[in-house]
Amino acid sequence: MAAPIQNPAKSEVRSIIRFLHAKGQRPADIHKEIVSVYGNIMNRQNVMKWCCHFSEGRTNVHDEQRTGRPSVISDALLQRTEEAIHANRRLKLKELHQIIPEVSMTTLYEALTVKLGYRKLCARWVPKMLTEEHKMKRMGFALDFLTRYAEAGDEFLDLIVTGDETWVYHHTHESKQQSMQWHHSISPKAKKFKTSISVKKIIASVFWDRQGILLLEFMPPGTTINVAAYCQTLKCLRRAI
Repeated sequence: MAAPIQNPAKSEVRSIIRFLHAKGQRPADIHKEIVSVYGNIMNRQNVMKWCCHFSEGRTNVHDEQRTGRPSVISDALLQRTEEAIHANRRLKLKELHQIIPEVSMTTLYEALTVKLGYRKLCARWVPKMLTEEHKMKRMGFALDFLTRYAEAGDEFLDLIVTGDETWVYHHTHESKQQSMQWHHSISPKAKKFKTSISVKKIIASVFWDRQGILLLEFMPPGTTINVAAYCQTLKCLRRAI
């Protein structure tokens, strides 16, 4: 026995029903024929229903087009929605519904996402907003570095010192990832008590070159980082170099 035909089109099966019904076969026998060729693709009740349709004079084996419920999303609604979004990009759906209360929030969401193609995304964090002047200066520094590296080679890299500042806590507890240990299947599970990060923190200045750390300096609590304080840090850095 041959394997059943997989995933036949609906119109194909209905055409078989129409053909066998025209030959005078009973719906039960037509159903057996379909199951023997296509598998259990259609139950007996649906075979009987289509036999009744063909007996009533139907000739089309395809699904009839469904008009469905008319859409309430008009061009005027889309225009009002887009004008509200342009006026306030952070507008919430509830606030938009207050501006356009005659339609539901579901309809407004469909108009925004499906019809107009909007998505609400978070702003991307950037370290600093650079002006055109800043960009030009950075480009000049980069070209200068590349030129000097081309002339001096790796020796030029020994002359570069980088610095940065960061806030550090007085006490940073061990993370759960850091507490991982190798255990046997019969070993008892290790326990770790939850602790809070220290509230007090100080600022640390760190400078390094290609060989490693040159200077790590912690500012005393209450110290204002002004010109005098930074000049003192640079003096310490010079001695370290």
